[in-house]
Amino acid sequence: MKFLILALALVMYALVIVFQEKKVCWSLGAAAIAIILGTIFPQRIFEGSGAAFAVTHSLTELINWNVLMIYVGSMIIAALFIYSREPSRIADSIIKASPSSGLAIVLILAMTGIISIFVENVATVLVMAPIALALCKKLKISPVNFMVGLAVMSNLEGTATLVGDPPSMIFASFAGYTFNDFFVHNSRLSIFFFIQTGLLVGCVFFYFIFREAKEKIQVEETKVISLFPSALLLLMIFGLAAISFLKIEFAFASGGFVLALGIVGLLWHRFSQKKSSQEIWELVKGLDWETIFFLIGIFVVVGALSESGLLMDFAAFLSKITAGSKIGAFVLILLVSIVLSGFIDNVPYIIVMLPVASHLASSLGIAPELYMFALLIGSCLGGNLTPYGASANVVAMGIVKREGSPMNFGSWLKLGGPFTLLTTAAASIFLWLVWARQ
Repeated sequence: MKFLILALALVMYALVIVFQEKKVCWSLGAAAIAIILGTIFPQRIFEGSGAAFAVTHSLTELINWNVLMIYVGSMIIAALFIYSREPSRIADSIIKASPSSGLAIVLILAMTGIISIFVENVATVLVMAPIALALCKKLKISPVNFMVGLAVMSNLEGTATLVGDPPSMIFASFAGYTFNDFFVHNSRLSIFFFIQTGLLVGCVFFYFIFREAKEKIQVEETKVISLFPSALLLLMIFGLAAISFLKIEFAFASGGFVLALGIVGLLWHRFSQKKSSQEIWELVKGLDWETIFFLIGIFVVVGALSESGLLMDFAAFLSKITAGSKIGAFVLILLVSIVLSGFIDNVPYIIVMLPVASHLASSLGIAPELYMFALLIGSCLGGNLTPYGASANVVAMGIVKREGSPMNFGSWLKLGGPFTLLTTAAASIFLWLVWARQ
């Protein structure tokens, strides 16, 4: 049965990689097959008895509805935040306050990363792209480096908090992390600060790229439509922090809170902004539902892999090939994650590898965070390596192509390669210094 489940997962992964536009079909189809096998062979896949257990267990235990509610609610708030034009206003203020255009560009890239902590990466790039293109035209420079910067900086920050990208939510689900745990866990600095180390190194990297742009640019500040979406965003952040601090036991507390805020935002958009029902429907329909349904299928398939014992077997294999070396396993996880995430979707990879990294750490007698954080850093920052490693990269490539400055794989690698290596090295070294000690 282990080999059957492994074969099912491998076929699903292969189909997702080759036919990415159909990834929802492949993940949900594989999940359905796993559930059917669980009903036909009780206790052989899922840890429970009875034919109906596979269905109920998958729907109530394996699929993390709390994470999915957080994702949907935060996407609605992010869409309204973009609608408010607040990001453009902040960028205009940065340009006005900066002594040179080069420094303004670096600060805008840093701001892009910070916004991406709370807003989906592709949406962040699309919001900031017009600002970047307008600035490049005034400076009479190619938009290529600026657009690549927007993409890689938005990808960089996605894992910093619980409400960033799906990988951070998946990690929180697996490790039982609250919003506050992303900042400090067990009295040690957590993943947020390791990612910020990468951000600082990334800013220095881009300063050397744009340091020659010394001209001062004058801009008119964008008029903000409303501050209400910004207030919702802040309320979401502080509310999640409060729920974490109070340690509320209700399983869907975080997800229910964020989803409720999203619904409040939709009601505000409908009645205060006088939007039609059709416009509200278009906003909701435009959310990233593909990732939601993709995750549902992946949760079930990886749950089957885990409960069949395959992931523990893989962890034992990794421990054997690294000869029990703590730093050897650390470097192996980082390098494999960087290379694979440069070409494949990091969401299914992270879901599979989190329990492997945790089991491997336990077998070596070290804190599981050391390897799980290494997995997150390598797989999320590794997406910056190639133009196909993240959706934001593909969007940036499309924008510069429409602007008459097309890029190829080699052109991206010249900028994305050094950026990935420098930021990943900085974040992982800081991680090692904090979490490698017993």
